[in-house]
Amino acid sequence: MSILPDIPPYRRAQVGVLAERLSEPRRLIQVIVGPRQVGKTTMVRQVLSIVDEPVVSVSADEPALKDRAWLAAQWERARVHARKEGSCILVVDEIQKVTGWPETVKRLWDEDTSAGTSVKTVLLGSTPVLLVHGVSESLAGRFETIHVLHWSYDEMASAFNVEFDEFVYFGGYPGAAWLIHDEPRWRAYVLDSLVETAISRDILLLQRIEKPALLRRLFSLGCEHSGSVVSYNKMLGQLQDVGNTVTLAHYLDLLSGAGLLSGLQKYSTQPVRRRGSSPKLQVHNNALLSAMADARFDDVRGDPEIWGHWVESAVGAHLVNAAAAGTVKLYWWRDGNEEVDFVIAKGKRVVAIEVKSGRRAGRLSGLDAFTKRVPGARPLLVGGDGIPVAEFLRLPVESWLEA
Repeated sequence: MSILPDIPPYRRAQVGVLAERLSEPRRLIQVIVGPRQVGKTTMVRQVLSIVDEPVVSVSADEPALKDRAWLAAQWERARVHARKEGSCILVVDEIQKVTGWPETVKRLWDEDTSAGTSVKTVLLGSTPVLLVHGVSESLAGRFETIHVLHWSYDEMASAFNVEFDEFVYFGGYPGAAWLIHDEPRWRAYVLDSLVETAISRDILLLQRIEKPALLRRLFSLGCEHSGSVVSYNKMLGQLQDVGNTVTLAHYLDLLSGAGLLSGLQKYSTQPVRRRGSSPKLQVHNNALLSAMADARFDDVRGDPEIWGHWVESAVGAHLVNAAAAGTVKLYWWRDGNEEVDFVIAKGKRVVAIEVKSGRRAGRLSGLDAFTKRVPGARPLLVGGDGIPVAEFLRLPVESWLEA
């Protein structure tokens, strides 16, 4: 059976990569990481439909955490097939919800290596930070990673005929695409099936959170101010909480790890200054901004000031997803009255990005100031007289570093 043709080329290519890796005689663990509802499970199902091997597929995504014994039992099921038929593919979804999974996987994988048992293992997880940390600490030399990101404008347009304005407002969740013409239902789906599930199962269930209400309010505040720089002290004031900035920074890291909301650091050649800067809040998917705002599409689209905010956030979401996959480093920058919206960097290549959405005066002095302070940096204007926003969102972020 061939790979289904109706999925976007990028996703189809990832299916091909995983299928090829599983067909190889070596047994490196395949780790599939990405936020909820971006197609990780669908991708694996595509692969399983084109491989000719026995499969054991299980999920740990339940209200109660699974333990080592459960994981060992699933692994043993795969071993039975592998011993009988030569090999078996074991798929474990939401692996990070299994207590002590990194050490258990390491032990079982090493046992199979010694015994010559071919259990080809695929681990999926919706909290990339926890998952990557676990495999890096315990499974060094035993795994490969495939990052599955939020869907881009190009993918949503090709798969669901989503128009540019619709993408800016409704974002890139493929499972919600068919609901965009029923806004109340779409909003309920995003809030209940995506936001609440990610917060309750991917953060609160797996981490010790002393102030869960504060984390939820922080997420709400971040959606409201997506694309804006907000100091931690100002956040505490708006959240009306007696917490501290360390707690807020930690909660932002957790929300970022779940693919919801990041706090971008200020660009500096000195890491200490980056870490001490006020964060620029940025959602990973504009659907989160729209669902939390409870503002109708026509009302947002009809107000140039508000629409400009949505457009800038869509650009930021496009960039932050590339950063989440490790493709680039992403920052913001300000020096006195001069600023640029985003800075992307990879090695010695640096690009300063200013988004001209129409909601602010069209001064471009920030780009000029940045390139003077950072020799070799490339200025890039998105919108207005620069790169059309739709074109920018269609292309991979790393392509702007190569131009």
